[in-house]
Amino acid sequence: QVQLVESGGGLVQPGGSLRLSCAASGSIFSINAMGWYRQAPGKLREFVVIASGDSTNYADSVKGRFAISRDGVKNTLSLQMNSLKPEDTAVYYCWMGGGGMDYWGKGTLVTVSS
Repeated sequence: QVQLVESGGGLVQPGGSLRLSCAASGSIFSINAMGWYRQAPGKLREFVVIASGDSTNYADSVKGRFAISRDGVKNTLSLQMNSLKPEDTAVYYCWMGGGGMDYWGKGTLVTVSS
């Protein structure tokens, strides 16, 4: 089992930046892919970015604005979000997968509004 806890969400003005973090604990050795998803009000959950091995894929809507990074020592996954837009408003979920299992955090709310 892997436990994931997100942090860093909040209210930010359009054009601003936020950094989300995801702290992982448990059987992390089983993980071979990780990323971030988001769910806007009234919409389905969508992928934002997925990293596996040397490959990283971003949704077109965030490409060039968001960047994923990982601290292997602290077992932390981060998402740097720049040039935020109102349409980025959503609950952001940390995801990790491996060994046939999917693990999700409970999410952190990001609101982009003036």
